[in-house]
Amino acid sequence: MFEKLNEVAKRYDAISLQLQDPAVAGDQQQYKTLMKEYKTLTPVVETFRAYEQAKARQEEAKELLSAGDKELKELAEEELAETKEEIERLSEELKILLLPKDPNDDRNVIVEIRGGAGGEEAALFAGVLFRMYSMYAEARRWKIELVSENATELGGYKEVSFMIEGEGAYSRLKFESGVHRVQRVPETETQGRIHTSTVTVAVLPEAEDVEIEINPADLQIDTFRSSGAGGQHINKTESAIRITHLPTGLIVECQDERSQHKNREKAMKVLRSRLYEQKQAEQADQIASQRRSQVGTGDRSERIRTYNYPQGRVSDHRIGLTLYKLEQILNGDLDEIIDALITAQRAAQLQGEE
Repeated sequence: MFEKLNEVAKRYDAISLQLQDPAVAGDQQQYKTLMKEYKTLTPVVETFRAYEQAKARQEEAKELLSAGDKELKELAEEELAETKEEIERLSEELKILLLPKDPNDDRNVIVEIRGGAGGEEAALFAGVLFRMYSMYAEARRWKIELVSENATELGGYKEVSFMIEGEGAYSRLKFESGVHRVQRVPETETQGRIHTSTVTVAVLPEAEDVEIEINPADLQIDTFRSSGAGGQHINKTESAIRITHLPTGLIVECQDERSQHKNREKAMKVLRSRLYEQKQAEQADQIASQRRSQVGTGDRSERIRTYNYPQGRVSDHRIGLTLYKLEQILNGDLDEIIDALITAQRAAQLQGEE
């Protein structure tokens, strides 16, 4: 581990020197790439250097103890106890920091929410989840942008997709992919019976242009008039876009913007991300024999969480976590669940490293 850490520290210092070079500063692409790597390495190197300082203080304390000075002995013993605790803590932090990082963690995301079993009630809960993620994004100062929506008259969504831009968006939201189950008395129900409905959530890392090349000849692009509940800006111009990727049959629609050009731009982003996800899934299948964490696999068919209204309970089935704070969670307070999922994933990774 320490051989690897020394290499990381050397690379960090080399990048630091490069970033001070005017020639590098003048090359925007190179500067951006180096800054990204520098930022990634910073917490590792800072923790490693803190570890080295603690080790040096520990050695000094041992020398004071062996010197036999009675007045300094007590101070040296205190220092030894403190540094031992600090070294153990920093050593554990370094193990976590050196775990293989998901290359998509720093990406923006595209979230797609679809009503599943439960008809109108599922559509209404899709709206609840859309609000939950919107509030979570706002709390973290991420930018949220609607791509497309298929709204129902009661205020729910048959499906809704949106982009979230912000630091570490995918690293935290990737755990949300899967089937979300709700147990409650439906707003459309008068007899007070508890129903179970489902909503599927897909979280796609935004793909960069250079990663997914799309041949324009493979695209069928249709324009149509926006439609949906409410009637604002509806059926006036054919600004909505539908893109069909002929080789895969993937279809993407975008109708949020009044500008056809902007809708096309957004739809292409979504298409790229879906193709990128498909490519990743194919690669994952090819290396299925290798270890993979059971937390946050991103399988859309996996039932990951239940929201039980009568008990005010939210249960994440992947890690056996139950919290009796339904209202706070639906208001965007997702950090406790996401932090627990990240911890579980790291524990699984560390176990695999041993």
